[in-house]
Amino acid sequence: MELRPNDNNNLSLTRFESMLKTNHVLFFDSEEFENIIHHYLNHGKIALAKKAIKLGLLQHPTSTNLKLFKVEIFVFENDLEKADMLINELYALEPLNEEIYIQKANILSKRDDHVRAIEVLEKALQLTEDPIDIYSLIGMEHLFLDQFEEAKANFMKCLESDIEDYSALHNMIYCFDFLDQHEEAITYLNMFLENNPYCEVAWHQLGKQYFDLKDYQKALTAFDFAIISDDRFIGAYLEKGKVLEKLKRFHEAIENYSITLTLDDPTSFALLHIGLCHQKLGNNDLAVQYFYKTVEEDPLLDKGWIAITKFYNRQKNYQKSLYYINKAINIDSENVHYWKLYAQINERLQHLEEAERGYKKALELGNHELNTWLTRGDILHQLGEPEAAVYNFIQASEFYPENAEIEFRLAGLYYLLSETEKGSYHLKNGLRFNAEFAFILEELFPSICKSQPVKSLLKAKL
Repeated sequence: MELRPNDNNNLSLTRFESMLKTNHVLFFDSEEFENIIHHYLNHGKIALAKKAIKLGLLQHPTSTNLKLFKVEIFVFENDLEKADMLINELYALEPLNEEIYIQKANILSKRDDHVRAIEVLEKALQLTEDPIDIYSLIGMEHLFLDQFEEAKANFMKCLESDIEDYSALHNMIYCFDFLDQHEEAITYLNMFLENNPYCEVAWHQLGKQYFDLKDYQKALTAFDFAIISDDRFIGAYLEKGKVLEKLKRFHEAIENYSITLTLDDPTSFALLHIGLCHQKLGNNDLAVQYFYKTVEEDPLLDKGWIAITKFYNRQKNYQKSLYYINKAINIDSENVHYWKLYAQINERLQHLEEAERGYKKALELGNHELNTWLTRGDILHQLGEPEAAVYNFIQASEFYPENAEIEFRLAGLYYLLSETEKGSYHLKNGLRFNAEFAFILEELFPSICKSQPVKSLLKAKL
């Protein structure tokens, strides 16, 4: 429940908190209590808000607004039965009070009854002289129902009444984005900016739309206007840096990311991208310095650890690379790309068991690239686990039927396991699918190639 600020609010708060400390009961009018409660709710001080409501109702037992705050607390604490009972009592007393409808809708929303919540809010619209907040609430209920067109229309109504309602602007753009309506969003934002040309938020959102459409020059112009409107707008500098990176203007990108470091505490995003730009420019020492600064700023940012991993990987310092990929995996153990990189690094270090583990994990997480199956199977063969290798390649053949690379490997493994009939079957398949891959037998199973049955089959086909 929104209230206008009271000039005496600080004094009222001081008196109220003094009363709590001394236990001397002081009198406050109902509006003072409302402002005190509103302050505590805005600052998340629920226990103090509840005390203020209790004391307020002792002094003003018939105050509807104080009882509405009590409803708000019930809803916050998910005590929806009590909230419903109290709101029904208030409705019987004041059926034309719009705030009662808003709180009733809030209760319905908490019960996931968003359709009825919208119906109740539409009744509140008929009673209010200031519909902006209600349009916003209706928009949010439509979002809960994935009704993005309806949500968008309501957020637009908020902006028609208040062009500085940036929350509505963000929510509306979210709807455009979800509906993949970038062109429509651009049209709307340009119209909006005709009436509000110094709205940095709108310029920022316009730039992001152009960025999504890969129209980088127009995106750059929009972010420049956002910065002209507010030269301390960190988000605009960050987005401008991203555009400049796309345009390979790395020096300028670094300059824009660096500005954000002077405006507020450094962000891991800016530090990481400064490092990436230096890497593109060949400034390896500076690049790795910024990668380290990134993880110092945010030790849980896996992308920072990955940047260091890849840096040392390019330097062929695989031991360090392995150390840092482990850091990334500890943060995000479900990232298939990290496990693939982990496997590749271990393979280069000849840590075959760990490499096989990495490829297996990558497969489990959905990386079904042919190369992943082939490499894992070859490593299992190297580790002396032909049965496991066979099982791996049979699984692979489900994803890649009639693949010669898989068939020749299965042929070699079955011959190795003395299952000659199966070996012969897969060898014939391999020769039929693509005989050019027959060299796989010689490379991976040289002893098998010397056997007379294999020689005969190869000779007959080649």
